[in-house]
Amino acid sequence: MHPSLKQFVEYLTVEKRHSPHTVAAYRRDIASFLDAFPGETLYYITTARVREYFLTLQKKGLSTRSSARALSSIKTFFRFLVRENLVETSPVDILESPRLWRKLPGILSLADVEALLNAPDPAVPQGIRDRAMLEVLYATGLRVSELVALKTSNLNLEVGYLRSFGKGDKERVIPMGDAARQQVQLYIQDVRPKYLKNKTSPCLFLTRLGTGMTRQGFWKLIKQYSRQAGVAAPISPHTLRHAFATHLLERGADLRSVQQMLGHSDIATTQIYTHILQGRMRDILDRHHPRA
Repeated sequence: MHPSLKQFVEYLTVEKRHSPHTVAAYRRDIASFLDAFPGETLYYITTARVREYFLTLQKKGLSTRSSARALSSIKTFFRFLVRENLVETSPVDILESPRLWRKLPGILSLADVEALLNAPDPAVPQGIRDRAMLEVLYATGLRVSELVALKTSNLNLEVGYLRSFGKGDKERVIPMGDAARQQVQLYIQDVRPKYLKNKTSPCLFLTRLGTGMTRQGFWKLIKQYSRQAGVAAPISPHTLRHAFATHLLERGADLRSVQQMLGHSDIATTQIYTHILQGRMRDILDRHHPRA
């Protein structure tokens, strides 16, 4: 690994406390960039050379979205180099990211969500666990990585909230409705002790072997239940996160509160959902404005 890249990876891991997945993405983007300049000193890489690099990627068929991500990674890398006095200036800060069409997430209807939540069999332990996981995901808008990382110590079922640690290990407290609380309580009382089999684990959601549920394992489950429920729309754990945000906004939640519950550091990320607010504002205007 290039010495500067090694330093940067340590910085992301130790100081910024990024997840292994995020660090790996940065490392891939920057390693590919450095491979295009073998044996060259970073100090002498110019803006023109970086433009040529991205033109080459474009000719090779790299998507606009991937190019934008790579440029963002390289900008972060050079800012780190400037901060550490490894280069004098960044050759990439003046480059603009390629324009992206904001793709609105696929949204599940209330009927689809209801069908999905009712798909697990409540007569078997796995069905009780899976229903609890689905209810928590829809009730809180957690990322799937945050869901499977939940510990029993993160819950306060009496008051009705949970603590989650999102990107960058940032903690947030999220309220949890009665439906999710009841399902989680049922799982903790009737299923979790059976899965533990006299062992101990800090993880809230366990497999039948008594180990923590994984992202991949839950991904397979939600695919299975979507087919079982007859949900036609493509579905993933992230789809329930989108449904959580959309259904809140449709019923009058403000964007800032939804931002905090989703754990978005920038409200611009949450604003992808403002198409929902626009329809609601039109309805309010039509009903309440004296000259509408």
